[in-house]
Parts: sequence; structure tokens; C-alpha cells
Amino acid sequence: MQIISNFIVFEGGDGSGTTTQLKLISERLKNIENFKFFPTFEPTDGQIGKIIRSVLKKEMVLKPDTLALLFAGDRNEHLEAKDGILERVNRGEFVISDRYALSSLVYQGIECGDELPLFINSIFPAPEVTFFLDIDPQIALDRMKDRPFLEIYEYHEFQEKVREKYISLIRIYRSDGARVEIIDASKPPDEVAQEIWSIVSSLPIFKVQ
Repeated sequence: MQIISNFIVFEGGDGSGTTTQLKLISERLKNIENFKFFPTFEPTDGQIGKIIRSVLKKEMVLKPDTLALLFAGDRNEHLEAKDGILERVNRGEFVISDRYALSSLVYQGIECGDELPLFINSIFPAPEVTFFLDIDPQIALDRMKDRPFLEIYEYHEFQEKVREKYISLIRIYRSDGARVEIIDASKPPDEVAQEIWSIVSSLPIFKVQ
């Protein structure tokens, strides 16, 4: 499996804290003098990503396979476009993303079967480290109870499937040479952030600072 150096990803079910951890590590990295980093997320805020978010918010309805193709298209732009992930890491930046290809293999794999998501995402290299924020789905859903609305995947039965699918795919990812760190996301966010930082700070890019 091809690996992208200086690129890490936060993965997990809805409510696991991927967005929170992106924010916390960004705040930490800001304090490193002359350190260039880029926090990002999927779906992106590009044109394809906006269509995906409309579907997630139940503003429009698409077939599951169509949505899987849109996620892959959005990811390809995220990687390959000007100032995308590949361009940034190649010029020495450290890129952190809230979700990446593994999310599609999990969510779209549940919705439309494994064959299409595996095929259309097979071209994407793996991050240097993927952090899977593991949490009981009920705890995660309790965390989201004050949100103004829930997206299409944010219900207990589906999130149980999401957790099972992540755990199954992580075994395959690891056997193919990708590095995946499983983090107990039921802990307070600051404790989770510290555990993540203890791993991130040992990566080669930080040894040359």
C-alpha cells in the first residue's frame, strides 16, 4: 500500500470527536514556531463536497452508489487539486484531515456493499497514520443529542454497523502495511488529544524541527 508521509487522519463514527481532535491538534501546532501545517476535512468545502453535505443534511436524496462516487470524486480533488494534500506534503507541510478514504469504505460499504467503494477508493494512498477514535455508539449519540438536527447516518443501528465495519477494515488496512492507531474516544477530549499527540510528536517531521 502506498503511504503519504506527513499526512494523518482522524476516523471514527459520528460523535466520536474527529472534528474536536482536529481543532485541538491545530491549536497545539500553532504554537510550534515556523511549523507549516494544514487542517482539512471530508467532505470538503468544494463544489462536490457541498453536494454531499446537502445529502447528509437530508436536503436532497441520491442513490447510495451515486453518493459513493461523489465521495471518491471529492477525495480525488482533495488530493490532486492545486494546494491539495499531495502538493502540500510535497512542499513540506503537515496535513491533518477529519476523515478520508476509510470513512467511505465504512459508510458507503454499509449502504451499497463493499465492491464499488473498494474499487473507486483503491487509487488513494493511505495516510502516514490513521487514528481511529473508538467509542460506544450510544455514548456518541448521547453527545450529539443537543445538535439542531441529525444527519442521515446518525442513528444507533447504523452507528453500530459503522463501529463493526471500522474494526473489520482496520485489520485489513494493517495487514496491507498501513498504520492505524486505535484510541479510546470515550475519555475526555483533552486526554484523547494528549494520547494522539504522544504518537504524532514522534513522527519524522517533528524530529527535524
